[in-house]
Amino acid sequence: MAVATAAPRASSAVQRLLVLLMLCIVGASRAANVTYDHRAVVIDGVRRVLVSGSIHYPRSTPDMWPGLIQKAKDGGLDVIETYVFWDIHEPVQGQYDFEGRKDLVGFVKAVADAGLYVHLRIGPYVCAEWNYGGFPVWLHFVPGIKFRTDNEAFKAEMQRFTEKVVDTMKGAGLYASQGGPIILSQIENEYGNIDSAYGAAGKAYMRWAAGMAISLDTGVPWVMCQQSDAPDPIINTCNGFYCDQFTPSSNSKPKLWTENWSGWFLSFGGAVPYRPVEDLAFAVARFYQRGGTFQNYYMYHGGTNFGRSTGGPFIATSYDYDAPIDEYGMVRQPKWGHLRDVHKAIKLCEPALVAAEPSFISLGQNSEGHIYQAGSLCAAFLANMDAQSDRTVKFNGNTYKLPAWSVSILPDCKNVVLNTAQINSQVTSSAMKNLGSSIQPSDGSSIAPELDTAGWSYAIEPVGITKENALTKPGLMEQINTTADASDFLWYSTSITVKGNEPYLNGSQSNLLVNSLGHVLQVYINGKLAGSAKGSASSSLISLQTPVTLVPGKNKIDLLSTTVGLSNYGAFFDLVGAGVTGPVKLSGPNGALDLSSTDWTYQIGLRGEDLHLYNPSEASPEWVSDNAYPTNQPLIWYKTRFTAPAGDDPVAIDFTGMGKGEAWVNGQSIGRYWPTNLAPQSGCVNSCNYRGAYSSNKCLKKCGQPSQTLYHVPRSFLQSGSNDLVLFEQFGGDPSKVSFTTRQTGSICAHVSEMHPAQIDSWISPQQKVQRPGPALRLECPREGQVISNIKFASFGTPSGTCGSYNHGQCSSSQALAIVQKVCIGVSSCSVPVSSKNFGDPCTGVTKSLVVEAACS
Repeated sequence: MAVATAAPRASSAVQRLLVLLMLCIVGASRAANVTYDHRAVVIDGVRRVLVSGSIHYPRSTPDMWPGLIQKAKDGGLDVIETYVFWDIHEPVQGQYDFEGRKDLVGFVKAVADAGLYVHLRIGPYVCAEWNYGGFPVWLHFVPGIKFRTDNEAFKAEMQRFTEKVVDTMKGAGLYASQGGPIILSQIENEYGNIDSAYGAAGKAYMRWAAGMAISLDTGVPWVMCQQSDAPDPIINTCNGFYCDQFTPSSNSKPKLWTENWSGWFLSFGGAVPYRPVEDLAFAVARFYQRGGTFQNYYMYHGGTNFGRSTGGPFIATSYDYDAPIDEYGMVRQPKWGHLRDVHKAIKLCEPALVAAEPSFISLGQNSEGHIYQAGSLCAAFLANMDAQSDRTVKFNGNTYKLPAWSVSILPDCKNVVLNTAQINSQVTSSAMKNLGSSIQPSDGSSIAPELDTAGWSYAIEPVGITKENALTKPGLMEQINTTADASDFLWYSTSITVKGNEPYLNGSQSNLLVNSLGHVLQVYINGKLAGSAKGSASSSLISLQTPVTLVPGKNKIDLLSTTVGLSNYGAFFDLVGAGVTGPVKLSGPNGALDLSSTDWTYQIGLRGEDLHLYNPSEASPEWVSDNAYPTNQPLIWYKTRFTAPAGDDPVAIDFTGMGKGEAWVNGQSIGRYWPTNLAPQSGCVNSCNYRGAYSSNKCLKKCGQPSQTLYHVPRSFLQSGSNDLVLFEQFGGDPSKVSFTTRQTGSICAHVSEMHPAQIDSWISPQQKVQRPGPALRLECPREGQVISNIKFASFGTPSGTCGSYNHGQCSSSQALAIVQKVCIGVSSCSVPVSSKNFGDPCTGVTKSLVVEAACS
């Protein structure tokens, strides 16, 4: 900005110098010509096989971005994919925010600094389990608007924001056509899944969106995911657990996979989903086998839904997604390592993949191969799609063993460099360590293992209407239209006068019925909690029936309706309401009283929210500091101070003992907590069989347990010395049970058999006349400066079990522990050949494995 304003007053020579300087800055990276053909995205005339991963900038923090991006690059990624979140960038119509976690330019530049490309999914509808699908709620109140259809008001707002994003990217020189990293952009999102509900107007809108995007002249291709009729030159792409069967809408378009779901999202009240890496690797290999050349993991790092950003409703605060990089920014092994090896294997095939069309061969029942051959180049993929039986197949005069549900990759059409079901990567066990007495309240008192009970202050949130701007109207108002999502909370308040002989009474008792669209409801009679109910991720509807006691004279009825993230998916999702819909009815043996049409007074939000109790820098007389404080009562704020955990391990708060609420660290919200919302007792499996088609409910864990107890606190939220923690507790809990934990690596393990391919880094090209190495077990300490300090377990033979609980099985070499100790102790990484030649043969004629568990320090 300084250059632009100073230039008109400068001399012509200075002006030329300034222009040259700006050209140097803008042209620091050479502009790239990005196009596509029927086989691939083409960058500067070269077809590319690209591996991508989603990292959403607001679900982590700027200080985390470089580390996350570097781990993605080390994992074999070429591209980082992110949505653009309209609601956080334009929270008020016409007022933009690109600061902090919302620094989109900074995030894209961080990707560029790592030497990776960017796929920018502008949308601006994003779904993403994000509140209101990423739309700002003010959009709902634009006169005459209808979302995602041929509606002039919506199109005008959508175009204005899309232009804002494109202009911002252009202004920073971030498109590949300017020398930046952005090689693809997306307009709309999964519209083809629901466009039939909008009829002809939906098709017209889709065509308009495509034309609008093209007119913005970014110099890079645009895509539409899940849109089989995307008009040229828009590329239609696939989302799903498997996209090998996907075919683009035109022979001129490449086969792109914008969302390969690495796991699934977590809902409050749901079990924790995960996806075995063998199945994920199988899906990836099958996609490239059948002609794909761009594949993106959704998510590669899921991160955290800070604040009130979760959608759903009932999406949990953790957005870990069982991704290769976990919520805390640590690589998840073996998922990260095995996928890295898959990427290396595919890149070994890249020259053949981009030079030839695949030719198909049948290898028998449920088995097939695809060969890419051009001149001396040859690469092959051999697949066994059977969900139960292994296969032995013949190809090019050689015999290959294909485990069930696996793909073998042959970069030279002869030698297997990787099989998707055989993991060479190590397993890393991570644990959350309760810090106990290492957390000190600001007054210096000791705590073990919880925060000191004397360190808490509290403030009572009053029941019912306390604000002067409360609104009184007849009938029941829908919540989102009333609050505009300014708060999760809406009070509904009315009163009745009881004489004692009313037909809805049985003595002083009556039955109260309240129907609500959800998501959470609490009923107060004369200031006392009389009942509560909640919906669920599958149905947010509530029908609360509870007995109530009324007194002669005036009785006050207060209903607190609470949202837990607004809907984010489906046709007309923006019209899915919330709050009390009625009837609200008192009933007894002789009749009923329907209160639905009476006068109700409404209060948006909590008194504590208006007083900014979550921000400790704003002093408030509401806070009470006593030696004792109330516990297990609803509607209460708590505050304490603590010293940040030493070191740089990721930090989380364990909210076991609390009910439901929201937490702030130094005034920054770390999200909604709800440890009392338990997963169903059934539906989980002790060990998930990766063979066979995956679905979101196939592999679940933690049934009967809280959906989430640990809540990530980014290190950048913490400061040296004293830190403030504020909680708003809605249901009731005991803050003395709140504790801090750090995420630490426990053991590193690996399990490699004699039948595994060699480590991929030892691949020898066909031109090298050198004996090929056999399989090897490799261990590497996860942190720089660490060395392997202890071999906890080693067995060569028929070991079984999992990391942390291995056993020797029926046969085991007596030399295994000593040999592994000699090779691995005292070094940061080691490689041990897996063969009878190295360990002796404890059981002739049996396929043997080497299992090792080690510790680093």
